[in-house]
Amino acid sequence: MASDILTNVNAKFVDEVAEQGSDVAVQNGLSPKNMVENNNSAPVEDSLDNRLKRKAKRPSKSLSNEEISASSVVNLNGSCFRYTKNSRRSRNGFGRGLPKKGGAGGKGTWGMPGSELMMEQEEIISDVHDPNYDFENQDDCEFEAIAPELTSEDLEKTVDPVIHEYFEHGDTQEVIVCLEELNLGKLRPQLVSMAVSLAMERKPSHREMTSVLLSDMYGRILLQEDIATGFDLMLKNLSDLILDTPDAATVLGNFIARAVADDCLPPKFVHNYKGKVECEHARAALEHADALLSMKHGLVRLDNVWGVGGGMRPVKYLINQMHLLLKEYLCSGDSTEACRCIQELEVPHFHHELVYEALIMVIEDMRESSMDLMCKLFQVLASSVIVTPDQMTRGFFRVYDEMPDICIDVPQAYVVLDKFIIKCNTAGFLTEEVVKKMPSRGRKRFVSEGDGGAVKTY
Repeated sequence: MASDILTNVNAKFVDEVAEQGSDVAVQNGLSPKNMVENNNSAPVEDSLDNRLKRKAKRPSKSLSNEEISASSVVNLNGSCFRYTKNSRRSRNGFGRGLPKKGGAGGKGTWGMPGSELMMEQEEIISDVHDPNYDFENQDDCEFEAIAPELTSEDLEKTVDPVIHEYFEHGDTQEVIVCLEELNLGKLRPQLVSMAVSLAMERKPSHREMTSVLLSDMYGRILLQEDIATGFDLMLKNLSDLILDTPDAATVLGNFIARAVADDCLPPKFVHNYKGKVECEHARAALEHADALLSMKHGLVRLDNVWGVGGGMRPVKYLINQMHLLLKEYLCSGDSTEACRCIQELEVPHFHHELVYEALIMVIEDMRESSMDLMCKLFQVLASSVIVTPDQMTRGFFRVYDEMPDICIDVPQAYVVLDKFIIKCNTAGFLTEEVVKKMPSRGRKRFVSEGDGGAVKTY
């Protein structure tokens, strides 16, 4: 069946070629008889196979005219079939006529679009024809990610939470690591002014932490010019800062003097402003800084310009301060002043020691007036939440645990403690848990003979 179909196709092809050839022969002055004689010179089957092979090979235009005329198929117009200049088919006489390399071009071309994404970076740079090729530093080429420079709005959104968090943990290295990841650029002076402005609104302990932070950032993130420019901005805006912080001039003077003592600013920074400042607040700040730097051993004393506040102070020092303020309160009876002194200590986590010292003082004094004054102070501290209920409870429990030792020095300790707890419970600030766990001392005595001489415990 297949051989019959092939025979019919070949016969049809021979008829078409004969018909086209007769037309061409007539045009060229040949008779059909001569053409038949030429066709009879070779077998029909042989000429058909040769034509099929030549058609599959698609001879190149590099062949001579004689070879083309002898091997090519003649079209209807009588001209030989020639491949055009922009033909994408193979011109070497072989191949199936498909585009080369999927349209990527041949040798010496850039390749198909998007092929550069599939190649390694080294292969792209090593190409001499690549516009990015570096003839001098071909082997030392390195790439580094660059963060965009922050704007003023981005600086405030990014740095403000970092500084507030620093006031909680006090780790300067963590702040430096966070800031090193940012591209501050020309905004470094604003970083100084932002940190100082936030510290002005807080406690002296936070101001001390800010001075330490500026000292640690010097040489790593900040330069001397950045710190000087930052304080220049603070002096120019000092009239606005006084609206929120009335003592801003004194505080800024302390910051400037401390920066000079920490070698973050040169001493000439203060002297260069003499006679050149018109704002009275800025003049007061510079005069205060100059006075601190001019006093005897000023650079050494400036290490404690903010005092030693918060948990940075030794425990013995805090206990001594609490003991002194409680004694002063028992003499004056001024609960407002006592509360202010307690808040200035800035140790809310250590207020249980204050409750403990107050209870020991009441037990040792044993006077009714002392009990009333101390109960009044506890009531004020509890109502204003200066001392939290947890700290109050811990202070009472510490006294409960040490009552056997306290009783050795004060035999009436249990009686005095019982009276004081009743007063506190009546005032309404002592929890029921503390009242229920109040210890009681068992007393042993021999009763009269009418009781049979038995030992009773009360």
